Amino acid sequence: MKVLVVVVVVLAAVTANTEGAPGLFSFAREAFQGARDMVRAYGDMREANWKNSDKYFHARGNYDAAKRGPGGAWAAEVISNARERVDQLKGGSAAASAADQEANKWGRGGGDPDRFRPRGLPREY
Repeated sequence: MKVLVVVVVVLAAVTANTEGAPGLFSFAREAFQGARDMVRAYGDMREANWKNSDKYFHARGNYDAAKRGPGGAWAAEVISNARERVDQLKGGSAAASAADQEANKWGRGGGDPDRFRPRGLPREY
């Protein structure tokens, strides 16, 4: 049954390209680029090591990824949800996870990540 579902989804994605909608290859390219945007935001967060900057980098990674298109937005959502699940398994607070998810959704929805920018964070980020 799972194989059948995968085949149907792949065929739908490939044939969608004839209608001008993004096809499988465009979606995959956007997803890869979006995942790279998420990794870059995470690396910048680690490098900056700036107090209260977590939400900003969540929003920025999701924003950059979602600008790539539907594949980028999908990758951002999958990565964000997985990261929050891991944090929960490690004993992270539900309140912190909810705040992270708010920033994730804000960025993915096209909201300006600077809403979450902490005072004094260098402009290179």
